Amino acid sequence: MAVYSSPSTGPLAGLTETSPTLVLGIETSCDETAAAVVSRTGDGRGTILSNVVRSQWESHRPFGGVVPEIAARAHVDCLDDLIREAMTAAGVEFGDLDAIAATAGPGLVGGLIVGLITGKVLALAHDKPLIAVNHLEAHALTAGLTDGLRPPYLLLLASGGHTQLLAVEDVGRYRRLGTTIDDALGEAFDKTAKLLGLPMPGGPAVEAAARRGNRQRFAFPRPMLGRPEAHFSFAGLKTAVRQAAMAIAPLTDTDVDDLCAAFEAAVTDAVADRVGRAMELFQDIAAAQGVTGRHLVVAGGVAANQALRGALTTLSTRRGYSFHAPPIGLCTDNGAMIAWAGAERLALGLVDGLDAPVRPRWPLDKDAAPALGAGIKGAKA
Repeated sequence: MAVYSSPSTGPLAGLTETSPTLVLGIETSCDETAAAVVSRTGDGRGTILSNVVRSQWESHRPFGGVVPEIAARAHVDCLDDLIREAMTAAGVEFGDLDAIAATAGPGLVGGLIVGLITGKVLALAHDKPLIAVNHLEAHALTAGLTDGLRPPYLLLLASGGHTQLLAVEDVGRYRRLGTTIDDALGEAFDKTAKLLGLPMPGGPAVEAAARRGNRQRFAFPRPMLGRPEAHFSFAGLKTAVRQAAMAIAPLTDTDVDDLCAAFEAAVTDAVADRVGRAMELFQDIAAAQGVTGRHLVVAGGVAANQALRGALTTLSTRRGYSFHAPPIGLCTDNGAMIAWAGAERLALGLVDGLDAPVRPRWPLDKDAAPALGAGIKGAKA
C-alpha cells in the first residue's frame, strides 16, 4: 500500500509519499484538555512543534476524583483557546495541516464528544482528513515519536484506567498478552493515596511519600507472582494497605511514608514479575515471525513512576531487552501522542468519516478473550 493515495481532489489531494505531514491532535478523554501539532517525515521521523496541556485537577480535587460532567464542561470552556495556542506555538495555519486527529475513545463519553466533534468541525471547515484516534493506541505508539522505535515491540500500558501487556505488531495490530483482572495500576495508586489522606492525583503523591519511607516495615503481598499467564491483580494489595493502616491508626506522617514505600515496593516487584512472563510470551511470538529485536516500552501515566522505571530497566538489561519510556511530560495524557497516532495512521491511508462515533470502551485487541477470574473491569480492558 502506498503511503498516501494522493487523489487529485478531496482531503488527501496533493500529499505525496515523501512529503512531511503536519497533524493537529486533540485530546479530551478524561481530565486533561490538550492540543498539539506534530510533524512526520516521509521516513517516519516525528517532531513535536507544539504541545499544550491544561489540567483540571483543581476543579476535581474537592471531590477526590474526576467528575465526568465537570470534566466535559471544562473541555468546552478551554479547548478552542488551547487549539489556537497550539497552532500559534507551532507557527502554522489550518491550511498548512494535512489532517486533524482527535481522541474518539476510550474514556469519559462527555469529554470524548467535545473533542471529537471539535475535530470533525475543523476537518469539515478546512477540508482536511479526520483521524478518530484510539487513546490507547496513541500511548502505544509514542515511542515512535520520542525514540524512533518501529514495531514490533512489547508494551506495558499502565494508567488510571488500564493495565495491559501487549505485543505491538504494527500500527493498528495489537495482541494482548496480559491485563488486570480487577483494578488498574493507576487506580490502585489513586485509591491508596485517598485512603492515606494524600492529595490527588494519587500517583505522584504516593511516589513522593514512598521516597521518604521505609519499604521494609510492612510485608505486603506480591499479587500473581509466578503465574503462567501475564495478568495482573491489585485489589488484594490495596486491601492489605487498608488493613495495615487501620491496625496502626491514627497515622503519623512517618506511618504514611512507610505504607507508601511498602506499597510501591510490592507494585514494582509484582509488575516486574508479570512483565518478565510477558517477555517470555513475546519471544515465542517474535520467534514465530522471525523477529530478532527485543524492545520493552512502558507508556501511560504510571510510566512516570521512577521506581517502576528502575525495576523495568533492570529487568530489561537482565533479559537482553532495550528499555524505552517517554519523557515524563508525555506519559500522562497529551495532544502530541494523539497527533502522532493520527500521523502514523494517515501514513497508511487510514482516515475516518465525519460519522466516526465516540467509543467509551475500545480495546486494542478486540479478539482477546476475557481474563479468567476478571470482573467487569478486567473484561472490558
